[in-house]
Amino acid sequence: MKFVYFNDTGREVSIHPATEAHGTKCDMSTIHPLEVRTFILPENTYPWVKMWDYGEERGLSILVSPQSAD
Repeated sequence: MKFVYFNDTGREVSIHPATEAHGTKCDMSTIHPLEVRTFILPENTYPWVKMWDYGEERGLSILVSPQSAD
């Protein structure tokens, strides 16, 4: 399954390392404002998404974790 994220926050968004560790494939580089990023999840899963705001100093972070569709 594909999950597409559009960064309309006006800030850079880092990708949490657990995204890749949980089995989601993507470009792990920072997502810049107005950039689109595609996340590829294993078959028969759907995305569970969590975003953190660590403030101006550390910025935003997103986790995209596949969840079983069963």
